[in-house]
Amino acid sequence: MTLELSAGDQSMLQGEHGPAVAAAMKILVAFSNAVGAQRLLDIAGAHIDGCLYHGKAGLDFVERLVEGGGRVKVPTTLNVGSFDLIHPGLVKMPPSQEAPARRLMKAHLELGCQATFTCAPYQTRFRPGFGEQIAWGESNAIVFANSVIGARTNRYGDFIDLCCAITGRAPAWGLHLDENRRGRILFELAGAALEPSDALFVGVGLIIGQASGDRVPVISGLLAPRDEDQLKALGAAAATTGAVALFHAVGITPEAKTLDEALHGMAPQETIQISRADIDHALAGLSNIPDGAPLSAVSLGTPHFSHEEWMRLLPLLREVAPGRGIPIYVNTGRATLRRLQDEGALAGIKAFGLVPVTDTCTYVTSILEQLDGAVMTNSGKWAHYAPGNIGVSVTFGDMEDCVRSAAAGRVVRGAR
Repeated sequence: MTLELSAGDQSMLQGEHGPAVAAAMKILVAFSNAVGAQRLLDIAGAHIDGCLYHGKAGLDFVERLVEGGGRVKVPTTLNVGSFDLIHPGLVKMPPSQEAPARRLMKAHLELGCQATFTCAPYQTRFRPGFGEQIAWGESNAIVFANSVIGARTNRYGDFIDLCCAITGRAPAWGLHLDENRRGRILFELAGAALEPSDALFVGVGLIIGQASGDRVPVISGLLAPRDEDQLKALGAAAATTGAVALFHAVGITPEAKTLDEALHGMAPQETIQISRADIDHALAGLSNIPDGAPLSAVSLGTPHFSHEEWMRLLPLLREVAPGRGIPIYVNTGRATLRRLQDEGALAGIKAFGLVPVTDTCTYVTSILEQLDGAVMTNSGKWAHYAPGNIGVSVTFGDMEDCVRSAAAGRVVRGAR
């Protein structure tokens, strides 16, 4: 297949918009040819996953674009970095690592990106609209945008997402196109026993991530969620255990008003039944410490806590009153934190051992006071990655159980 470039694409490629744009377009053309795209399309926005410092090569790439006069062409949000710029005292990082980590975050701002530093850009003022073409990195953001909002993006990795932002273009392939958004594997939830708890949505996500492969999953029988945060948790879990970038929940997500619509009128390639036992088994795999075991911390908010999740947490804290027990770290976006501060909602939180974390996440940056202890989390994603990333033992639980466990200093669970 031959990639057809518009006159504007050719102009960028030939350097008429400066060396940074030319470099970005050259990379984008090579990528588009590799995936078999026949043309490029305009995008309305981008979300960049390359703020997390992994080494000099990533910093060199962004700084070369800065030196070449690069500027993003569309509204562009930034994913988490390796450093909490709002609470620098929380981060345990040697100067040799801190300097490039900070520089990488700053270099993206010099390209005109927005200082969001959140993995949940869909819960900011930069939320895309239904049907909008975007180029997003960060797996949970991608699956939320495609599934819950009905915007259109593929899973763009580091550097390609930034090239799309600088050119305002993306390859017309994959989930940008109608025909590739058809559900192909059907998951049927078994009956009313599956009440729509937070844990249920995480468990369903874990299962469909493991079983779907590169197929778009359709979920039938899922009861209406309390809010979009439960769908956020489902998508994050599915993108963590697999490559899911889009799911359809029948009667819930915008491209699945009916099962027939989700499948585009075709039969599924495979149908899988999900029972209560399946959910319990999937969730059990997130815990490697037993009930009753001592804890060193609780970590909430991966993806970043929304304002609505804070509004659920704060009354719960005051009800349970953990006092000066083990710390509860809450990963959240800086815009959300600013709103809470403006509302006066965080008054007295230190008495509850609450530690807000912005701009990064506790499973990628050394922030926890004790990295050799056990941590409880309400996040399937955090529970999956933290043992390998920062070496802690982990157990999973609903938000209510996390708060009760923080108060007790050990793993406790209420009736599910």
